[in-house]
Amino acid sequence: MSNYYLAVDIGASSGRHILCHMVNGKMHLEEIHRFENGMKMKDGELCWEMDRLFAEVVNGLKKCREIGKIPVSMGIDTWAVDFVLLDGDDRVIGNTVGYRDSRTNGMDDEVYKIISQDKLYARTGIQKQLFNSIYQLMAIKTAHPDHLEKAETMLMVPDYLHFCLTGRKVAEYTNASTSQLVSPDTKDWDDELIEMLGYPRRIFPSIVKPGTALGNLKPELAEEIGFDLEVVLPATHDTGSAVLAVPANDDDFMYISSGTWSLMGVESREANCSMESMEANLTNEGGYDYRFRYLKNIMGLWMIQSVRHEFDDAYSFGQICDMAEECKDFPSRVDANDDCFMAPKSMVEEVKDYCRRTGQQVPETLGEIATVIYTSLAECYAKTMQEMQQITGRKYGRIHVIGGGANAGYLNELTAKACKVPVYAGPTEATAIGNLTAQMLRAREFISIEEARDNIFKSFGVKEYACE
Repeated sequence: MSNYYLAVDIGASSGRHILCHMVNGKMHLEEIHRFENGMKMKDGELCWEMDRLFAEVVNGLKKCREIGKIPVSMGIDTWAVDFVLLDGDDRVIGNTVGYRDSRTNGMDDEVYKIISQDKLYARTGIQKQLFNSIYQLMAIKTAHPDHLEKAETMLMVPDYLHFCLTGRKVAEYTNASTSQLVSPDTKDWDDELIEMLGYPRRIFPSIVKPGTALGNLKPELAEEIGFDLEVVLPATHDTGSAVLAVPANDDDFMYISSGTWSLMGVESREANCSMESMEANLTNEGGYDYRFRYLKNIMGLWMIQSVRHEFDDAYSFGQICDMAEECKDFPSRVDANDDCFMAPKSMVEEVKDYCRRTGQQVPETLGEIATVIYTSLAECYAKTMQEMQQITGRKYGRIHVIGGGANAGYLNELTAKACKVPVYAGPTEATAIGNLTAQMLRAREFISIEEARDNIFKSFGVKEYACE
């Protein structure tokens, strides 16, 4: 009987526990637990419910026991940039504020009083996004300086959940890199930068690579769950895990990790911290095996998800794609990266208002709104591909779309035509697969990344969309 491995994949709107074991030489997945997630307003801030999230992690482990499928290891991946502050007694300080909260407004200016934007990019290679941890920490320093004075540890969200499981405090590299406080050269915290900004160096734990084993569950937790297992760090940034699951081993492709966000880029062994790269708003996020994810963050399917909610989730994403295709000749476009789409009260009204402000035809039906979003995303992908090719001096012959957006057939068709290269869609469960792959590489189920990616292609396949 082959071993079971468990990926806990937590996104901004939901989380899942997915078991994997090998069947006839292929990876076989089984979702055994799902739960909701989302930011809730607390004390005037948009916050994550960390206690509830950890309770759901435990519930999923108990489900493994109930069905008699006990994993030998597990790992958790989540979104990036958000963190928990702990005091000397490991008690949470303040709220775990989410990246869509407005507390960081103006914090970029506070940071740039200390270090200019171009010098910051040259040091870190990380794209400016107002929700990056560097600006969140400045918001705390400005509004709640006592929180930083009391803090002994800062743990990114998945690091905190792993700490709750094992009692061990570390910073996993791929997620830490998104903080804009890590050097792409040393792969460690930039101590000089942290000191310049006035953040207490003591709160930043040691950075470790994905694939690191943290140890076993706390004894009392293992007793509650009914079994023990090893906790192995995946690339805890969900995109880092997803990119590990791209089913390709050459360097002729770009990828789009397509979900709430679209992360479009390439793998690189060296960071590009040039001013040209900064001006294109590209980022050098850490990846598995120190392979940089050189990419751009694009608003992604958050816009479609929000519109769907406003229609009371009455239509599936497939139905919305079909409606959009029926309205494919609708002419209006929006800038999918405009900040106005970050957290509007109404995405429908924001899309309409954007078209109105820019003198374009205003969409009225769900199909018209959806086709504006999908077509605008595809055109944004094409622009990003052109920028990436110009900066890297390379031509890329295809795009791999991974994650939930691989199911958006209409968007994949538009992307192939806009980018003028074939699109290969799949696997849809890329983040969980990448999480599992890191565990299985450590367990020597796979000898190399190349072998793992070959197996992912064999296990899950892809669907091709032609560019003509």
